[in-house]
Order: sequence, then structure tokens, then C-alpha cells
Amino acid sequence: MNEDKKYEIDVSIRTIYLPDQSDEEAERHVFAYTITIANTGTVTSQLISRHWIINNGDGTTQEVRGLGVVGEQPLLKPGDSFEYTSGTVIPTPVGSMKGSYQMAAEDGVHFDVAIPEFILSVPRILH
Repeated sequence: MNEDKKYEIDVSIRTIYLPDQSDEEAERHVFAYTITIANTGTVTSQLISRHWIINNGDGTTQEVRGLGVVGEQPLLKPGDSFEYTSGTVIPTPVGSMKGSYQMAAEDGVHFDVAIPEFILSVPRILH
């Protein structure tokens, strides 16, 4: 068995700007993001917690830590995936998010999964 593939989780992200919940004059820009977490490894693993780093276009950073995602700690068997939608509010029309999930495998191994950085952008702001 290839040890490198035992603890492998793929993360994919889609984002959308929510103009009906945003107020640009009040510096309130609301974004939804849908994340799919897929266990492409060979060991059943559970998502225990998350760590987000949210960068605003003005250079400020916010960190968020918490248990699970959207109130759940999904257990992913090899080949399983879990999709959820959440959101964030930032004061600038452009920002980004990245982070990590902390996972626990059924064999007792704990490992982190990187959440790749993704851009939050009001439509037609970036070229």
C-alpha cells in the first residue's frame, strides 16, 4: 500500500457574490462559498475542525477557528465526499480566504488538509 495516498483529501471551492445581502456603501460585501471535500485516500477520516485565514483588500487579516463545518463533523470513507455552503462578510470588494481542516483517521492518525486560497471578488472589480 502506498503510504503517501493513505491520508489524501481533495478540496474544491466555488464562490459567489451575494449583492442582495451586501451594502457597498456600508462596506459590507457578502460572499457564499461551496466546498466539496473528497476522501481520495485509503483510510476513513473525519473532519474535526477548521482554521480560516480571511484577507481583506485593505491588508487586514482575520482568523477563524472552530469545530467541524456548518455544525457537522463529516466522516468520509474512501471515495466519499461531503459538500457544504457557508459564507463570509468582508469590508472590501476584493479579498481572499485560505486555511486548513484538521482531520482524524480511523487508525488514530491526525493530519491537516490545506484549503487552497480562493478569491472573493465583487463582479467586474478584477480584470
